[in-house]
Amino acid sequence: MSGDKGLKRDIDFLERLLAAPGPSGFETRAAGVWREEAEEFADDVWSDVTGNSCAAVRRGARPLALLAGHIDEIGLQVTHADKSGMLYFGTIGGWDPQVLVGQRVRVLAAGGDVLGVVGRKAIHLMDAEERKRAAKVDKLWIDVGASSREELGETGIRVGDPAVLDAGVVRLAGDRLASRAVDNRAGAFVTLEALRILSEEPGVAGAVAVATSQEEIGYSGGGARPSAFDIVPDVALVVDVTHATDMPDAEKNKVGHHPLGSGPVLARGSAAHPAVFEMLAETAESHGIPYTIQAAPLRTSTDADAIHSARGGIPTGLVSVPNRYMHSPSEMVALSDLFHAARLLAAFVGRLDETTDFVRR
Repeated sequence: MSGDKGLKRDIDFLERLLAAPGPSGFETRAAGVWREEAEEFADDVWSDVTGNSCAAVRRGARPLALLAGHIDEIGLQVTHADKSGMLYFGTIGGWDPQVLVGQRVRVLAAGGDVLGVVGRKAIHLMDAEERKRAAKVDKLWIDVGASSREELGETGIRVGDPAVLDAGVVRLAGDRLASRAVDNRAGAFVTLEALRILSEEPGVAGAVAVATSQEEIGYSGGGARPSAFDIVPDVALVVDVTHATDMPDAEKNKVGHHPLGSGPVLARGSAAHPAVFEMLAETAESHGIPYTIQAAPLRTSTDADAIHSARGGIPTGLVSVPNRYMHSPSEMVALSDLFHAARLLAAFVGRLDETTDFVRR
């Protein structure tokens, strides 16, 4: 990022990336925005059969770093078109059904997007017991305004079509930004911004940024595992979001203290290689980049879990961005955290050379 012009360019890219719909398994449009931006500066840009998008700088160099951030978001999928014209749906990824009630949605039909709303019985029509119960997905529906299955068919919607909440980007106080899909377009953005920095600087090591697919539903590794297998990196840095804890009822005793604006969050334990963590922390301190630390005693629940055990094992680090209101249509981050994370990744790769050794002894 260089000057006001570079900052505007980068933020414009982030907003385009957040605006593009792309739930897990249907990432095409968001991935296309990412690759289009990568074409501006990367040496090579390509995609694969799993839906991953890749961009490289000095791909043939060694050491080679993999920078991974998943591009998919949580969403919905049409499961049944009722004769009344209503659509029933299942969830793609983890939703709190209470968040869905009354939301506007965008169904990604083959012939074009169709707008609708998530319906539920009005509170006036509920009895006392119903009012006490939490909403359940199987008691919700999508209403696109059709009055019959035949009229619904005219919209081009079919069973299996994905949908996202129709919630756009809003700029808030300070450098705060809120949008759907921050988890994890933020990570896909950071990895490509780091690659942009590396493309502008000389270096020994190469890097491949990957906007990975299907992380939100990737119980067997999603797109991250095949990308790591194919690229054969010497080290990997995964970028995702984590829970910001500067809000009411935040359980700092469980996840630590990570306020918006406090910089990237570095994971320790589980899939996070200890030497990679130490090198990330040293790099942040030497470059004046603020950071916090998060423990991961069992798993990270990110692409790091798939990548670190790929092939014969890949030394992996996890860099996260504090995020308020995760898995909602209004996830919130601080722009400074995104740019600090990108600088950290680029500086880490810049330190790699033929003497770098992550073997545990």
